[in-house]
Amino acid sequence: MKQLLLNIQPPAAPGFDNFIPGQNQEALASLQDVLSGVATTHFIYLWGEPGSGKSHLLLAAQAMGAHIADDVHTLDEESQIILFDTYNQIKAEGGMLVTAGSHAPTQMDLRDDLATRLAWGLVYQLHPLSDDEKADALRAHARERGMKLPDEVIAYCLRYLRRDLPTLMAVLEALDEWSLTTKKAITLQSLRKMLQDSL
Repeated sequence: MKQLLLNIQPPAAPGFDNFIPGQNQEALASLQDVLSGVATTHFIYLWGEPGSGKSHLLLAAQAMGAHIADDVHTLDEESQIILFDTYNQIKAEGGMLVTAGSHAPTQMDLRDDLATRLAWGLVYQLHPLSDDEKADALRAHARERGMKLPDEVIAYCLRYLRRDLPTLMAVLEALDEWSLTTKKAITLQSLRKMLQDSL
């Protein structure tokens, strides 16, 4: 079945409270230590494949006052020089910088001076959530909202919808609102009807 693309309400703003860590618990804890000033370093670099949570954590860090730079692997020469200068300025001023890219700093054909700087702080590889972890996250979110969410609905979402967590959460919230509005229980049939009506 063709994957459905949904234009349901936008997901909640990225924060640490709505980040599902999965295997990334240590990275999350270290990032929070950096932002709260507990860590000895003020720099953290995150890398991993798309959907592993890098941008979510960067935006959460930015909301807490950190400077951020995402997708550093896409920076051209001039942008790399600007980031290098920014790094040095933040270091001198005692600020915080959280950066992210597709691979470890020294594996992306960046300028040597920039790659070295990015590798000086804490470096973490982020791992995407497994389907089981996504299912657990959906169940937990449903419990918080007081929803009865059948396993077959979760299985359908993971099989046929976009599999990134913000989309799955947005579907869940839309399904909850649909259920409250129509006063009908959440079933696989009701999910299909809601998706059909939203296309």
